[in-house]
Amino acid sequence: MASIKMGAVLATALALLAGGCGDSGGDAPEAAGEPAAESAFPVTVRDATRRVTVERRPERIVSLSPSATETLFAVGAGDQVIAVDDESDWPRGVPTTDLSSYQPNVEAIAGHRPDLVVVPASVPRDVISGLRRLGLTVLAEPAPDVLGDAYHQIRELGIATGHRAAGELVADRTRERVEELIAAAPEGPPLKVFHELDPDLFSASSDTFIGRIYARLGLRNVADQAAERSANPYPQLSSEAVVSADPDLVVLADTECCGQTPAKVGRRAGWDAVAAVRDGAVVAIDDDIASRWGPRVPLFVERVVEAIETARGSEGGGG
Repeated sequence: MASIKMGAVLATALALLAGGCGDSGGDAPEAAGEPAAESAFPVTVRDATRRVTVERRPERIVSLSPSATETLFAVGAGDQVIAVDDESDWPRGVPTTDLSSYQPNVEAIAGHRPDLVVVPASVPRDVISGLRRLGLTVLAEPAPDVLGDAYHQIRELGIATGHRAAGELVADRTRERVEELIAAAPEGPPLKVFHELDPDLFSASSDTFIGRIYARLGLRNVADQAAERSANPYPQLSSEAVVSADPDLVVLADTECCGQTPAKVGRRAGWDAVAAVRDGAVVAIDDDIASRWGPRVPLFVERVVEAIETARGSEGGGG
């Protein structure tokens, strides 16, 4: 997913859940499955704009979506990927180029002679139509609203690339691990969470993909009131508002882009009174893992569950 942007650009970028600007942590997704026989094509999948028919197994894939890039490699289509955007950085060794999903250039994309282009649905419509006018097959993938949408995209990318069984397997394993982690989260009175997207205190409310994961974990999101007032699911909070809300957990999704750490949070004026700071429940998560919806979602959920355990085990952690 793309880099966390500051200010007004941040809110737009994060509506895509495009994330991270550093070396992404965690284990590399394990590729699964064998290429489908040519006779398995054509196949038809649904993207954000229409039903898309892929006539034959693609051998020259261009991905302008970091989440899609991670998924393509996880389902075993990595050998078919010949170029990815400048924010795709996982797994290590992906064919990163200067292509941009923020300012996509039709001619530059077409110059790679792709037989399948995967883009975020948020790119300008004239880019998608321009690529299709050139005879290119384009999948415009929307940012998911819920976990089920993310699993669906994994399956669809498996189908579109000739790795149907592998896509099913990766989606099922991802879902099973997430559900296992959610079920294992310690119970108790609802805890409050603040999800930090950048040092200017932009956050993600419950009306976002990441916010819905928090809701599944039984957490109360301190950004919800600001989101309601601003009619923006990614609102900016003041430092005073966060301190007043007294979250039990603070999740830092700005460690790579902005160098934030639990120690720096603890030195912010007034934040030493915040329960999460007092109880050691400020968790730093790689920006990319915290903002992409591919097969590494369980890594994010695992870190949050660990933070919940810390908050539950700390004196006064019940919020």
